[in-house]
Amino acid sequence: MTPYGARYEPPSGIKRKVMAQTRDSIRVAGTLTSAIRSLPDYLIIGTKRGGTTSLARWLLDHPGVRSLFPAREHRKGTYYFDVNYGRGEGWYRGHFPTTISNHLLERAHSRRLLIGEATPYYLYHPHAAARAQALVPNAKVIALLRNPIDRAHSHWLERTRQGVEHLEFEAAIDAEPERLDGEEARMIADPSYQSFAHQHWSYVDQGRYSRGLRRWMAAYPSHQIHVIRSEDLYQDPLGEFSRVVDFLGLDPHTPEELAAWNNRGRDPVDAAMRARLSGLLAEDIGEVESILGRGMDWL
Repeated sequence: MTPYGARYEPPSGIKRKVMAQTRDSIRVAGTLTSAIRSLPDYLIIGTKRGGTTSLARWLLDHPGVRSLFPAREHRKGTYYFDVNYGRGEGWYRGHFPTTISNHLLERAHSRRLLIGEATPYYLYHPHAAARAQALVPNAKVIALLRNPIDRAHSHWLERTRQGVEHLEFEAAIDAEPERLDGEEARMIADPSYQSFAHQHWSYVDQGRYSRGLRRWMAAYPSHQIHVIRSEDLYQDPLGEFSRVVDFLGLDPHTPEELAAWNNRGRDPVDAAMRARLSGLLAEDIGEVESILGRGMDWL
């Protein structure tokens, strides 16, 4: 896998090799100039397959939001506080614009400019919240929570398309307990340990949001955290986007397009599997509703 959570494919052909070398050079340049680069004002922490790409792209349409460096990469996140933490703060800062360019643009446009990133594994990773709090304690944190049954199936579909998963959905759900057995405990005991299974094959467990919510709520005060039900984001995109804009302290704005990103047609989860997953997830859904003080309408 690449540092950004995608399947790695060696570049073939002169053009692709040159592009890969250029990207590597940009990352080196960013790291070397890290001392003059910004840190994020906001973090979109998840969930995987919950709408993080859509929200991140919509925010980039706002005149008060800047993209990661370089802008032409269209990258939404860095995976720093989870799988890339060992690369160091300089590597992380290298993904953000310079403070000088921020200052000049803010003066030119007479507005404050925000910079953020969206990495959906942050919500689930056991160390991400504490690591983020240590480096960017004033960042605003946004979490999107999707019906965990639909999220599990969508996660499996994506991993299947990427060639990371070769089991059928039911077989993958059957295999998950053994695949994840002891992985998070090992990650907690050894913060440098990275678990492929924990990140990629956690179809059910990554939808148990209560554990991640508690970690982030312990790391950040409530006024810095904004939680969105993914279903609401797509049923009322402008309304939910406007609430995010207000949460970030930005001026009102309507993006040119509020279409869903990475939304592919798919067969629904069949009734038997949905009932099985409901049983596996019902207890945690209840805990999430208790934590947030509202019903999620997922069962």
